[in-house]
Amino acid sequence: MAEVIEKNGELILQLSWREKIFALHGNPRAKVSDLISTAESDTPWTKEVLRGVRAPGTGIPYVVLLGTMRFKGGKDFTAIYKRGPVRIYEFGAGEFKRWIVSI
Repeated sequence: MAEVIEKNGELILQLSWREKIFALHGNPRAKVSDLISTAESDTPWTKEVLRGVRAPGTGIPYVVLLGTMRFKGGKDFTAIYKRGPVRIYEFGAGEFKRWIVSI
């Protein structure tokens, strides 16, 4: 399961090799200084949490969502499993606006 680690002033979303294959992406990275906020949600499959369309990546509704969610104005990276809670990391700069990760 994906986990966020902090190393040398950088946040790294550490993915397993299987997650990298299904997400069609390597480990996302962001500067700690770019982190605006973190939040948690118990309902990850709602419009309030997810925005846009998945491209590229793997998605089976209510089972797994791995990869990039593209929307007007940016993109998010998701690593969501089943219907459990998620942590949402919001960034002010970088490749992704948010990371949405199962906890």
